Amino acid sequence: MPHAPAFTALLFGLRGCLVDFGGTGLDAAGTVAARPTPGALDALAWLHRHQVPCAWLDDVAAEHGKHLSHALPGWLHPVHHGDARPWPAPDACWKALMQIDVARLDGCVLVSGDPRLLQAGLNAGLWTIGLAACGPLCGLSQEQWQALDDKQREHKRGQATLQLFGLGVHSVIDHLQELADCLADIGQRRIKGEKP
Repeated sequence: MPHAPAFTALLFGLRGCLVDFGGTGLDAAGTVAARPTPGALDALAWLHRHQVPCAWLDDVAAEHGKHLSHALPGWLHPVHHGDARPWPAPDACWKALMQIDVARLDGCVLVSGDPRLLQAGLNAGLWTIGLAACGPLCGLSQEQWQALDDKQREHKRGQATLQLFGLGVHSVIDHLQELADCLADIGQRRIKGEKP
């Protein structure tokens, strides 16, 4: 992992980002074993060590969110959609930042595979990182993803990447194991004066 990130806060989608590879957990209701996605716990630990405020947000019911997030660290703030306008309205992103006491948008990043949440992040003025492989655009469980041959995987990844860049996201990675390098790239873009 690179040196301390120059970021104000990171927001994460829950399904298809931190847990529930492929974002299929809502379909399976309470039956899915909510495992962290590849790199999720390491990325969160690194951000926590560097005292970067973080939260997850999702539009599932509070108890379903609690079930899905049980494997995540206790310090990670959950932000339930509640009475916020539905995505892609920016309200949920702003609410999340307020709940973790973030006073400015500069340097705030949203990471998700959900196009609606990413659009909400863009509408809120955040840097956005789309997740191609583990998000709902591919829609495959980790086992299904690993069972694909390289050509099939590349095709699915390519389709999801094009859709994410089509939304206007700032970067696209497969999963959170690639987050540190992506943040370093965004950090360089910020140093050069680029804004979200």
